[in-house]
Amino acid sequence: MTPTSPRPTDKRTSGNPAKRAEINLTVKQQREQKRQEKLAEYQKQLARRRRGKVVGWAVGAVAVVGIVVAIIASFAFAPPPPASYTAGGEGVEIQGVETFTNETNHVEGAVDYEQTPPAGGPHNAVWLNCGIYTEPQPNENAVHSLEHGAVWVTYDADGLSDDELNALERKLPSSYVILSPYEGIDTPIALSAWNAQLKVDSADDERIGQFFEEYWRNQNAPEPNAACTGALDGPGKVS
Repeated sequence: MTPTSPRPTDKRTSGNPAKRAEINLTVKQQREQKRQEKLAEYQKQLARRRRGKVVGWAVGAVAVVGIVVAIIASFAFAPPPPASYTAGGEGVEIQGVETFTNETNHVEGAVDYEQTPPAGGPHNAVWLNCGIYTEPQPNENAVHSLEHGAVWVTYDADGLSDDELNALERKLPSSYVILSPYEGIDTPIALSAWNAQLKVDSADDERIGQFFEEYWRNQNAPEPNAACTGALDGPGKVS
C-alpha cells in the first residue's frame, strides 16, 4: 500500500503552547484596543452632544433675554399716547383767556390780523392741515383751521427748550390741533382757538389742558366738525 500523505490544514498553529498563548494574547489585546477605541469615540460623541445642548440652551436663553429686553424697551421708549379731550363749548371761564369778535369770510392775499398770533378773522379759502410743524405757517390758512374748531398752538422757537417742547407735545390731542413756531411771538407759548387765546410762560401750566377742554373742537366755532385734513400741508410738517 502507498503511504497516505498528511492533509494540509487551513490554518497553521504553533505546536508550542507558549507561542500559542502569546498569539491568543495578542488577538485579545487587539480586540480590547478596538473596543477601547470605539468606547472613546462614543464618549466623544456624547461630549459633543452635551456641548451642543449647552450651546443651544445658552443661545435660547440669550434670545429669550433679548426678546424680553426688546419688549421692555418698546414700552420704555415708545412715544406717549396723545392727550384726550372732549369737544368743548361749555362756556367755562379760564383765567388769562382773552376773547374777541372776529368776522369770518374768505379772502385772497395777506391779512393784517388784530391778534398776534391771530385768533380768527378773514382767511384763505384753503385750510391748513392739522399736525405738527417745525416751521412757521401761513396765518391765513391756519385761521381757516380755527374756523373748523382746531386749536393752533404756537411757540417761540428761541425761547422754548427741547424738553419744554416735548412736554408741550404730550398735551396735544391726536387731531384738530396745529403746533408750529411763530416768528415775532411775545410769549413762550400761545394757544389760539376761534375768538379765544391764552398765553402762558411754561408747558407745565395747567391752563393748557383747561383751554383744550373748553376750546378744542368748540361747537361755537363758525364751522365745527369741518375737516382739518385733505387740504394744505405747510412747510416742515412732521406728523
